[in-house]
Amino acid sequence: MKNPQIAMFRLGVMMFMQYVLLAVWWVPMAAYLANTLKLEMHQVSLILSSMAIGSMASPFIGVIADRYAASEKVLAMLNLATGVLLLFATQQTHFTGLLVSVMLAMLCYMPTWSLTSAIAMRHAPASQFPRIRVLGSVGWVASGIFSQVAIHVFDVSIFDGTALPLYCGAAIGFVAAALNLFLPHTPATDDKSRKLSVKDVLGLNVISMLKERNFFIFMLISFLAVIPFNLYHLYGSMFLSDMNVKYITVTMNWGQFAEMFFLVITTTVMIKYGIRKTLIFGLIAMVVRYATFYLGVALDQQAYYITGILVHGLIFGLFFVGGQVYTDQAAPDNMKAQAQGFLSFAVWGAGYLIGTFLNGYLIDVFRLGDACDWETLFIISTLSTCVLLGLLALLFKEKTAERGAKTIR
Repeated sequence: MKNPQIAMFRLGVMMFMQYVLLAVWWVPMAAYLANTLKLEMHQVSLILSSMAIGSMASPFIGVIADRYAASEKVLAMLNLATGVLLLFATQQTHFTGLLVSVMLAMLCYMPTWSLTSAIAMRHAPASQFPRIRVLGSVGWVASGIFSQVAIHVFDVSIFDGTALPLYCGAAIGFVAAALNLFLPHTPATDDKSRKLSVKDVLGLNVISMLKERNFFIFMLISFLAVIPFNLYHLYGSMFLSDMNVKYITVTMNWGQFAEMFFLVITTTVMIKYGIRKTLIFGLIAMVVRYATFYLGVALDQQAYYITGILVHGLIFGLFFVGGQVYTDQAAPDNMKAQAQGFLSFAVWGAGYLIGTFLNGYLIDVFRLGDACDWETLFIISTLSTCVLLGLLALLFKEKTAERGAKTIR
């Protein structure tokens, strides 16, 4: 696209739609399954694991985008399929039907995270990616406002505990699919004449990048860090429900509201301090989150919860978005989408899946009557994040030539 400002605008709209599509129905999902449908905890964990399992399709979708089809068309098809499957999910009230429909929806939706990142970084400098990605945070925040509007539009008193979020997600998916067709053209870049191997089909060529020490350390720490991150990201609505917090979706969206600001400054942090310190700052923020959550429960002060929620933007922006920028820099030109897909597979797929079941198991183990011993869980999460912070600081050695502005194209 000749006009870079129009391209940036369309990329921003892409991010906005992609994240409001998920947030409007996924944020209240745990409370809906556990409190409204009264599913068993292991059933809740199985359905919620669909996010992680869906991420595992990302490398395969990355191969399609790198080798065979224009990325914007692949994205449109995935969003269309997600909308159809969410409509099907609205009709399910029992475990099996919900599991199948939500799992299929997530297999279509989750690869869009890495795909949208690859599209954005094909048409804008990596230094501008956090400022494009911030529109995704705006979309996440807008989902909370959307829920309040839906209450009046549908003339209902309750939104979060019904199937209405799924209907809203489906509608947004259809609109997003239509808008995707107006994105900057992003053709496949890999050599189609090269013989296709099993490694190509599975997107496993990126594994060769793990031979580079820094990339291996980064992937390992990212894989492990998402496990404690998952406790709030997936089960946060259950925690707030146990703490008798009203308007759960809106309360959790304060984290995304702060994220809008923190993503804007992520570029500045990366340029000034380099990737290594950016990632370290992100893990420090996660230590702060769980330490303040612990204090909030121990002292029975909800103000501490707000602090833990607000640092979400620092965690996500500095560690996870910063990690996407690092991955783009480390990957060769013909493997950009595959590299983002592999990162999504390792972090939001394998790591998030382990976190889903491990944290769900711990919630069951530390359950006290109708609630949970959240104090103990937050101590565990704080200490485990401290260990990962120490390992990252010791093992990830950023080269002098990689620091500062030279690391950010």
